[in-house]
Amino acid sequence: MPPSGAGLQYGMQLPVQSQSTLYAEPWEADAGPDDLADIARTADRSGFAYIASCDHVAIPRRLASAMSTVWYDPVATLAFLAAVTERVHLLSHVAIVGLRHPLLTAKQYATLDHLSGGRLILGVGAGHVPEEFEALGVDFADRGALLDETVDALRAALGPEEFPAHHGKAYDFEGLGQRPRPAQERVPVWVGGSSPPAVRRAALKGEGWLPQGDPRDRLPGQIARLRELRERAGVEGPFVVGAITEPLYVGKPGWDVGRRTLTGTPEALAESLRAYRAMGVDQIQVRFRSRSRSELTDQMAAFGGEVGPLL
Repeated sequence: MPPSGAGLQYGMQLPVQSQSTLYAEPWEADAGPDDLADIARTADRSGFAYIASCDHVAIPRRLASAMSTVWYDPVATLAFLAAVTERVHLLSHVAIVGLRHPLLTAKQYATLDHLSGGRLILGVGAGHVPEEFEALGVDFADRGALLDETVDALRAALGPEEFPAHHGKAYDFEGLGQRPRPAQERVPVWVGGSSPPAVRRAALKGEGWLPQGDPRDRLPGQIARLRELRERAGVEGPFVVGAITEPLYVGKPGWDVGRRTLTGTPEALAESLRAYRAMGVDQIQVRFRSRSRSELTDQMAAFGGEVGPLL
């Protein structure tokens, strides 16, 4: 991903790998690896900055009807797609890294970065399903503080040292070597979440922010808060501000795509989306309404070829 200050970039959360009823299209229920590979290839050649995969280990029965139990493992999914793409970045959006020991997480994601030639963006978040933490023996109530320390531990474990060291409250390690090292000198960490603690964590510990559900009118205040926190703490360096757009459909749909969906000509869509850049957003995560894999890839290609250049 280009650093903050470059033009407005666009990426997408992959369909199929996560099938919550909030956003999954009906056709995804019968989709599989071939569909994911074709979608990733389309993103790769259509100028998408990244493709993203979610993270949940196990969904409790009480939430299954809404969240579904379809949640592909992000490391396995992104590694599979790294092999069929060449340039698009690979984003975990988001990895619940507090569920796992940071040396385990570092081993997995360092290998992914090494094998993909340095295309990893590590998106992290606190998580929200208590039963998932309980099953894995992790304190749900302490997940915020645990995430803060885990990010620090991952900084060490994903850094240049073959034998990283971290001494904290939850984790303490040194003298343990891990290779291969990441291809990148510094793996970018983007922090997900829109609560005050998540925004603070992104500002002070991350190279980027991945909001969750912030509408357009809330983003300027959140971005101002990010900048204030970084300035007050003296944190410098590139920082990528993200946003999740409304659902999109390039052109005039011949079916009901929902009242929130942005539709129209490439020029009209680009004009609407450029408002995000005016707020201070660096990258937008887009999602397209579709009734099939082919309609989705057609929409992606149209967006990349006709809307992207206008951003």
